[in-house]
Amino acid sequence: MKITTVGIDLAKSVFHIHAVDENEKVVVKKQLRRNQVVPFFTNLEPCLVGMEACGGAHYWARKLEQLGHVVKLMAPQFVKPYVKTNKHDAADAEAICEAVKRPNMRFVSIKNAEQQALLSVHRARQSFVKARTAQANQIRGLLAEYGIVVPQGIHNISKRLPEILEDGENDLSGVFRQLLQRLGEHLKALDRQVGDLEVQIQVWHRDNVASRKLAQIPGIGPLTASALVASIGDANSFDNGRQLAAWLGLVPRQHSTGGKSNLLGISKRGDTYLRTLLVHGAKSVIRVAEGKPNYKGGWLEKLMGRRNKNVAAVALANKNARTVWALLAHDRNYESGYEPLAV
Repeated sequence: MKITTVGIDLAKSVFHIHAVDENEKVVVKKQLRRNQVVPFFTNLEPCLVGMEACGGAHYWARKLEQLGHVVKLMAPQFVKPYVKTNKHDAADAEAICEAVKRPNMRFVSIKNAEQQALLSVHRARQSFVKARTAQANQIRGLLAEYGIVVPQGIHNISKRLPEILEDGENDLSGVFRQLLQRLGEHLKALDRQVGDLEVQIQVWHRDNVASRKLAQIPGIGPLTASALVASIGDANSFDNGRQLAAWLGLVPRQHSTGGKSNLLGISKRGDTYLRTLLVHGAKSVIRVAEGKPNYKGGWLEKLMGRRNKNVAAVALANKNARTVWALLAHDRNYESGYEPLAV
């Protein structure tokens, strides 16, 4: 029997395979060690392979695509309804095999090695920023115990710390001064790491046409543009801009029944990092928009006239997400004040 569809439950060492033929009859149901996966699919005729979008999924998807197979990645929450019995690896593989054939299933675009590398840089930068903030707060809290109050802002700590260490009248012991010096050096090292990774992202951004195109949108800079390009991949995998905004969690949740539509707050689904970048970029636009001549009478002014700034920022982030889809899907450049043709 010719295998047409395979479901793989990915793991660190032991993979579970569930394969069916064109008549939906189970042909293969077995375990594979990690070093047996590639030989197994090498000896298999090209077929449809389903996986959950989890750790290592993009790596295995690229490997199997090189062998001629059609690979589809799915979010785990879309696979779960197809698990018929108690959860175990074999049942998960069977559910994946069933879910990947559904005509209305939503799939995750497969990222190439370059996209994964850039997103790894973004994640590393994000962790360094978080560690830098934590270190700055620790230094500020320790100084407060000695009656020394430093204003908020990392730059204030970098500015005040040398003065505090040199001040001989602040009653700080030698042990505590050594500790402050050590923590200050750690803070500088973290700040240097963040700066180095931002330079690396900037270099990638300047060499990527799509990223430079997105950076033309107000509220989107090199960081946001590069992260969006690497995360979205093929924009045509989304039918329209609203689907992209929904993927980012920037559209309202619904709880509708009986023909009555009830819209709630934004869903906050998808990538928190991308959504945060878009919302903060929108806030920066709102902060400077009031001083611009073209702000008067525009869409943003009307929106802020009936909603607070935080709601307006999310709405602008939603609009920017839709604009991102339009530019990527239709290969266009950003035009300020663009008005779509009436249908």
